[in-house]
Amino acid sequence: MDETPDIASIAVLIGDPTRAKLLTALIGGRALTATELAGVAGVTKQTISAHLSRLVNARLIAMQSQGRHRYFRLAGRDVARLLEQLMSVASRAGVADVQTGPRASTMRVARVCYDHLAGEIAVRMFDSFEQRGFFRYAADGVQLSKRGAASIDAFGIDIDALSQQRRALCRTCLDWSERRHHLAGALGAALLNRFFELGWARRVKNSRAVLFSALGQMELGRQFGVLEH
Repeated sequence: MDETPDIASIAVLIGDPTRAKLLTALIGGRALTATELAGVAGVTKQTISAHLSRLVNARLIAMQSQGRHRYFRLAGRDVARLLEQLMSVASRAGVADVQTGPRASTMRVARVCYDHLAGEIAVRMFDSFEQRGFFRYAADGVQLSKRGAASIDAFGIDIDALSQQRRALCRTCLDWSERRHHLAGALGAALLNRFFELGWARRVKNSRAVLFSALGQMELGRQFGVLEH
């Protein structure tokens, strides 16, 4: 008996153009209604309902009821990571000299990747963390060094509390547009939330794009060595 996971059925589900659109709409981490997703995919409510049912059954998305409304979101960070990687491959498959990633400049500079920061700024921050010795590498991937932990604690993020979470503290994520790594994991999510709390950045309404204020850009350079190009 073949016990290999059935990747073909998952590929078929994601490969449908309508389902691909609605999955992409959910990659920013926000929960959306069936009506909102139907608008994104350009189909009727009846059609989107059938697609959502299949994705829920496959555990690619999850549904939550709140009052009279039903909200849909990606089932987890692993699904978001899969979609981001598929976007990276799809953007260059069979095409010579392709512009990678989103065309919108704001999305290329900074955007939400499920619950952490992606884009040019995120990649430059990862590079700066490496250069400053904030990371050390082990067989199971990237880890936060003592120097990195001290700096993050000083920034107002409780590393001990983050370390108690079931998810990895640090994880690399291949950036769709930059084709280099940015930081994911519990720390990646905590850093993005901290940027929002401090008013350094804000999320663009109805978009994955993130805009950094002049203060935010200055402080990224001052505190973390993330300089503008």
